[in-house]
Amino acid sequence: MKLQQIMTTDVTCCCGTDSIQKAAQAMKNQNCGSIPVCDNKRVIGMITDRDIVLKAVARGKIDTRVEDCMTNTVVTATPDMDAHEAADLMAQHQIRRLPIVNAQGELCGIVSIGDLATVDIHINEAGDALSKISARTETQNSVLH
Repeated sequence: MKLQQIMTTDVTCCCGTDSIQKAAQAMKNQNCGSIPVCDNKRVIGMITDRDIVLKAVARGKIDTRVEDCMTNTVVTATPDMDAHEAADLMAQHQIRRLPIVNAQGELCGIVSIGDLATVDIHINEAGDALSKISARTETQNSVLH
């Protein structure tokens, strides 16, 4: 199955110059923990709730812009990528959401681990990807304690 068949096309994104509060509100409205950061429909980063907390709030920098907290290295996929490949890519890079870009490099969708899990043939791969991501997060958390 191709990603274009399961991706969410109504993607909320933010700009690098937006406040972290605006990004957090977008995450709240979409009930998700990360959103793409775009410049004229081109993905330039990803920002997560964890980025906001660790890189701004915990440091007392509540007036921070998204570009100061976002991850600049973004793994993307194309609409014609196979869902198996996407699950492997997400596991390899330990990410939960994968922005989908068209041939012009513009954001046209997003796929989450949950999207992959809704496709019966990908449940094991999505679960494997999630377990690898979660294992990394748990390791990071134990280091913080």
